[in-house]
Parts: sequence; structure tokens; C-alpha cells
Amino acid sequence: MRVVKEAEERRNEILDAADELFGQKGFDGTSTNDILEKVGIARGTLYYHFKSKEDIMDALIERYNVRILGAAQEIAADKSIPVIERVIRAVMALNISGEGGSSKEIMEHIHKPQNALMHQKIQKVIINGVPPILTGIIREGIEQGMFSTPFPYECMEMVVIYANTVFDDDMVSMTNEERGSRMLAFVCNVERLLGADSGSLMSVMQMFGGGDGSSDE
Repeated sequence: MRVVKEAEERRNEILDAADELFGQKGFDGTSTNDILEKVGIARGTLYYHFKSKEDIMDALIERYNVRILGAAQEIAADKSIPVIERVIRAVMALNISGEGGSSKEIMEHIHKPQNALMHQKIQKVIINGVPPILTGIIREGIEQGMFSTPFPYECMEMVVIYANTVFDDDMVSMTNEERGSRMLAFVCNVERLLGADSGSLMSVMQMFGGGDGSSDE
């Protein structure tokens, strides 16, 4: 058991070192030598745990995955929170729009140009992992008569892909006013997609200080 524990600790040391270096120099700018020097291990030890630098990145993304999706899953499972509030809290925990949330530092990390491949892989995690979490909450809302859609999963997939693309500063550059207008339109259209009462999502968004409609349009 001690050998297994040591191997796990060593693996985590390598991941921690790589995480820090990718944050400072980017994935492209970090060499395996940089990681070896930081951890203070031989090349053979590194390759015992990871086949390549990309393998290290994939393991880091898996670790991010747990953090990014874990908070949302916890909120989604909490039946004491009203359905609409739960949807918004789950999305906010995911930090899709890049403001606050448990994964803020991860998002800052991957938005560096030299971390483009990491960014792409994180987006894949979000687009595949988030819709099922939100769909569970939407199905509850359908049962309670709040929503009316025959396509709960597809609706959530559309929502996640739009939010993950348009509210990603790397993809679309916006002023605060433009962002406010897009957020207002986004929430109004999500209400329509879900067959929710007009203003039902918006009113809960405002409780959390989002979607206040503060645009001059």
C-alpha cells in the first residue's frame, strides 16, 4: 500500500509542477525538462507515470473536470433549492461566463494563447459533461409544470454551447454593454426554449446580480 501511495503522491507532484509551469509559461512554452527540474526527478520516473507532456495535460484536465463539474453536480442534486434557482446556481458554479465560481483560476489559466490546446480540451469537457447535469434539473421542472419542452437535453446542449462560445472572451470580444445585452437576450431565449413563463428565469438571475438588463437597447 505504501508503494501505491508513494506513486500517487509522485504523480500529484508532477501534476502540481506542470500546472504551475503551464500557468507561468503556457503548455507550448513548457518543456518536459522544465517539469523534471521543478519536481527534481529523473526522466524515467516522469515517463513511468506519463507517456508525454500531452498525457500530463490530459491528467490535469481530468483533475479540472472534477472541480468544474463537481460543484454543479452537487447543486443539481440538492432538492431543497428551487428548480429555477438550481439551474442558475449550477451554471454559475461552472463559471462558463468566466466570472467568479470555483473554476475562475482554471479559466484564466487556459485563456492564455499558449494554452490553446488545453482550452479546446476543457471546452470539450464542458460541452459533453454539463448538459446531462442541467437536464436532470430541467426534467424536474417539467414534472412540476414550470417548463414545457420535449427536448430537455438538446435545449441544455444549445444553452451550454452558446454560453461557452459567446461568453468566452477568446471567441467573442464584447464591451460590458454588449455583454449585458447578450445576457438579456440569452435568458429571454432560454425561457422560450424551455417553455417557461416570461421573466421567470430573469427574476432569479437578478437575485444573483446577473442578467439585470442594463443595456441601452
